[in-house]
Amino acid sequence: MARAALGWGIRDLADVARVATQTITRLEQGDRLKPKTLQAIRAAFEAAGIDFIPENGGGPGVRLSRRLDD
Repeated sequence: MARAALGWGIRDLADVARVATQTITRLEQGDRLKPKTLQAIRAAFEAAGIDFIPENGGGPGVRLSRRLDD
């Protein structure tokens, strides 16, 4: 959902997070990744304006915290 909100493809996220495209594919398939890798991906999203929402009865999620052109 976060990639879609940003209009990013797998390669875009991989480049910003400095991981392999296969790593993003594995993440999206539900594979477990190393904590350091997950931190890099989360940091890339947060730097681009994504907020991670904790589970609040409806499950965890994400939202765009600011407009893309900011």
